[in-house]
Amino acid sequence: MAIRDKIKILILDDEKQFTEELSGFFQGSDYESFEANTADEGKKILKNIEVDLLILDVRLPGVNGLDILKEVKVQYPGMEVIIISAHGDMDTVIKAMRLGAFDYLRKPFRYIDIQIAIERTQKYLQMQRRLKRMEERNSLISKTLEEKIDRQFIGVSPQIREVYEQATTAANYPDANVLITGESGTGKENIARIIHYSGPRKDSIFCAVNSSAISETLLESEIFGHKKGSFTGAVADKMGFFEACNGGTLFLDEIADMPLSLQAKILRATEEKVITRVGETNQIHTDFRIISATNHDIEKSIEKKKFRLDLLHRLNTLHIHIPPLRERPEDINPLLNHFADMYSMKFNKPNLHISKEVFNTLQKYYFPGNVRELRNMIERAIILCKGGLLGINDFPMKPQKLSASEEDIESIDLRVHEITLIRKALSRSKFNLQAASDALGIHRDALSRKMKKYNIKINRVEE
Repeated sequence: MAIRDKIKILILDDEKQFTEELSGFFQGSDYESFEANTADEGKKILKNIEVDLLILDVRLPGVNGLDILKEVKVQYPGMEVIIISAHGDMDTVIKAMRLGAFDYLRKPFRYIDIQIAIERTQKYLQMQRRLKRMEERNSLISKTLEEKIDRQFIGVSPQIREVYEQATTAANYPDANVLITGESGTGKENIARIIHYSGPRKDSIFCAVNSSAISETLLESEIFGHKKGSFTGAVADKMGFFEACNGGTLFLDEIADMPLSLQAKILRATEEKVITRVGETNQIHTDFRIISATNHDIEKSIEKKKFRLDLLHRLNTLHIHIPPLRERPEDINPLLNHFADMYSMKFNKPNLHISKEVFNTLQKYYFPGNVRELRNMIERAIILCKGGLLGINDFPMKPQKLSASEEDIESIDLRVHEITLIRKALSRSKFNLQAASDALGIHRDALSRKMKKYNIKINRVEE
């Protein structure tokens, strides 16, 4: 049997912009993508091309995506299907899984989410085994990730250079677990990728999991996998992240949000490199490295009995702390120039210049969202700019100078400050939770938790 060079993916969604963007993400990788915006277009492609994976929207013009799923699983039983939807509920998820869908993603999702879903499909695993038998050096996923993930390290400050040195040192010890701490938006996942791709595990999978983005009821199944029939909706055996990361790196983001009930199992798996799928008794040996990250004070979580001290000791063999951007202002200008070059090329707006006013003003800005906020500001500015010069008016947020003295800083109530920032972000975004969480540089689920914690209600007349 001849080995095909690329996995063929059909994206069937009625939003043309979505199919084009996702197809653009696959371009130049080890996947060959095809686009269809109607059921008829999709069926025509399926008749003419041997598709390995179908990414299918559950809502299409004049037809239910689940009906298409049912049809294609009969006609093309060897093809994997990932269902996507902006309006999904648990009933839809269960129906899709029962009809043979391999995975389900809710819009909006990050490209890394679809990447992880593809990595876990049967077709991918079969191709990976065939490639290994041919003794090819690079697996599909390592090559794709290296091409798609921005792992460039930008910074000139002594603090960030120290972080880089610590990361490269960690890369030389592939079995040592690493804990990365720092505020949201400082680039913790980027450092994790540098560690992975600079070390001996670089040719194996790097899998990023946000502990707060997956519901507690599904998290154990996602991490450890499950056996068919172990719970409602478990229509097939499923490999978990620990098992999929055999030989590679599992990045557990927002580790402080990991449910206490799972922490003991995570500890055992980390110590013994043995996992058991949900609903099974057989143990599975897997060789992985854990890199974890949090923006919380994990010591306080331990004091409040929300995080296990023994798990912390296992996870932070090496500890890397990334200082916030406001503490290293000398990194602002290099980052500003880097993002400006990147987005001017992406949006085909060459020869853009940045005014001195922008550099001077951003040097005084507090950057609560850190590097992520700076990146978003530059992207929006370049999208909205009309001429060849970026001025301060091109930026959607007005920088505010932090002028408090040391005495003033000591008197600031962090809780009050956080509540104020959340209320401002909600007001400016007209109470759109996704837009507000993007402005704050945190995940939407994290924003919802903070609103619940501080009893912040959606009130259209709030200022």
